[in-house]
Amino acid sequence: MDKTTKRHCTGEVGGGSGGEKGGGSSDGDFEPSMGRFTDHIIIDVLEKMDLASLCTAACVSPTFNSAVAYRLPFVSSSDLSGFYLDEETLKHVVRRVPGAKSLTIECLRMRNDSSIINILGEHIEDLSLLKCTHLSYDILRAIGERCPNLRSLLIEFAGCDAPELFKRKLAEMLQKVPLLESLSITIRGTSRDVFDVRPLGQFLPPSLKKLKLQQTDARLFVLWLDAVRKIPLFNLRNLSLVLDLISDDLLITVVHSLPHLVELDLEDRPFTLSSVGDLTNIGLQALKFCECLIALSIVRSKMNCPASFTRVDNKGMFHVSEGCKRLESVKLGGFAKVTEAGYSSILYSCRNLKKFEVLTSPLLSDSVIDNMTGVARSVVELRLSSCSLLTSEALEHLSSFRKLEVLDTSGCERIGDQAPFYISKVTTLTRLNLAKARITDVGLALLGAGDLPIVQLCIRKCEKVTDKGIKSLFHADRKICKTLSVLDVGYIPKITDAAIFTIATAAKALTDLSLRFCNGVTDAAVQMLMDRPNHNSSQLQMLDLCSCRGLSAEAIMLPLPLYAFHRLRWLGIGLTDIVAKRGIFSEICEARPRLVVCDVCCDFGCGDGWQWHNVR
Repeated sequence: MDKTTKRHCTGEVGGGSGGEKGGGSSDGDFEPSMGRFTDHIIIDVLEKMDLASLCTAACVSPTFNSAVAYRLPFVSSSDLSGFYLDEETLKHVVRRVPGAKSLTIECLRMRNDSSIINILGEHIEDLSLLKCTHLSYDILRAIGERCPNLRSLLIEFAGCDAPELFKRKLAEMLQKVPLLESLSITIRGTSRDVFDVRPLGQFLPPSLKKLKLQQTDARLFVLWLDAVRKIPLFNLRNLSLVLDLISDDLLITVVHSLPHLVELDLEDRPFTLSSVGDLTNIGLQALKFCECLIALSIVRSKMNCPASFTRVDNKGMFHVSEGCKRLESVKLGGFAKVTEAGYSSILYSCRNLKKFEVLTSPLLSDSVIDNMTGVARSVVELRLSSCSLLTSEALEHLSSFRKLEVLDTSGCERIGDQAPFYISKVTTLTRLNLAKARITDVGLALLGAGDLPIVQLCIRKCEKVTDKGIKSLFHADRKICKTLSVLDVGYIPKITDAAIFTIATAAKALTDLSLRFCNGVTDAAVQMLMDRPNHNSSQLQMLDLCSCRGLSAEAIMLPLPLYAFHRLRWLGIGLTDIVAKRGIFSEICEARPRLVVCDVCCDFGCGDGWQWHNVR
């Protein structure tokens, strides 16, 4: 077998130093057994895998390695989100999948436009460029020139306060992508993050069906929409906006200009508490004209000030329930004067509801879930976040939700130990967020006793939890030991090294672990995570140690062993002594060149602050 065949998309794929045998053939028995499978059976299996899974499969044996090498040129979709590649590695990956029509790239480590321009081509139809810290607006022009068959574009910029340049480059791109159906542009880090939408009007492709803009000025958007709705064949079906203010004028203009909307997602981030020009019941009444609407999201963010929708009450929700009975997904946030009566009217009317989310609703009480009996059999996701009146009793009848997979009560500080008992009856649950709940070790023991197949669990800021509670959660090799992939135990003062030992030993599928602001965690826990190459901890892909004040500058010993953190993609060490000792910090970056080391206070993957700093 030649060297080319023995490599997968990110490098060598043997079984470590053994090379030829591969990861699954160290005892010499695995590879001969592969002869039972014909080539076409193996290829059929590989055709169902994504790129990351193919790369893993390539490490199993020489037979799989050869099969993957044959399969890679035919891969149609290459999703590299979560992989923080540099320019050289990205070139290598893309060269191995030359036929990929869909390409998703994390651009945190791309230092200039050429790193992306060099991989663009006519074959690309779906392009997503995430966290473009160093890319300029000129990349838009290059995309237009090199990807004439583009149908979908998602791009996230760290803004450079050059609105005229942005308008010019966007206009140049739009003229050269006549097939574009979906456009999503996010600009972060500029003054108020506002860009002008007017270039979209003159060169808007008639094929465009989906538009997402963050952040734009509401007044300018209303003027723009008034103009472009007269364009022949203009027929947006999906609109998502982040604005400075959601007003009646905006909502009425959107509804009358886009009567065939299927999905509408609006979020505003006001800078003042003034209610002048704010959304009222009249604006919500206009939604009755959107007869095709199946997904609705209207949210007021508190990012810039603690504002809420003060001119909307239950009557506004009655208008939504009467006019939008086909809704399958509802997300409402910041409606300070709406009670459970208003939300319940939507629950009674929308019998096909699959996702229901309410954020920051101070008048929402426990009875709202009692009123969900009509949709309990269809709801898959239920999120009731930062609702101050909600208690554990709200979840008493949760077992009637036969398809529920996601439950989020984060920020509901009156949720106590009884809640995990009710939650433990929902056998389909895979994602659970109990952040800031008043649960104790007793609650975690009750949750663990339910033996649920939880994949993602957040108990951040559950300050009464101790090491004992963590141990009871993973007791007796329950399902969670085999399924849990993402765990957040941040901001819990009584978590110590003992809990980390329990987690690393019991959670066999753990990939992401957040310990941020856990001051009881010391160097010993980090060393344990590093020193056991064949242990569960060796699978970690993201580790957040932000502000773990119990760590010394030598918590990560150098030189790093070859096997230490060998799968780690992102490491957060902000506000720790590791950052203060710059020599160690630099050596970590050099020892793991494909590892993103964040020295500020971002959450997993720098998703909440990548635009503000350089990631090493």
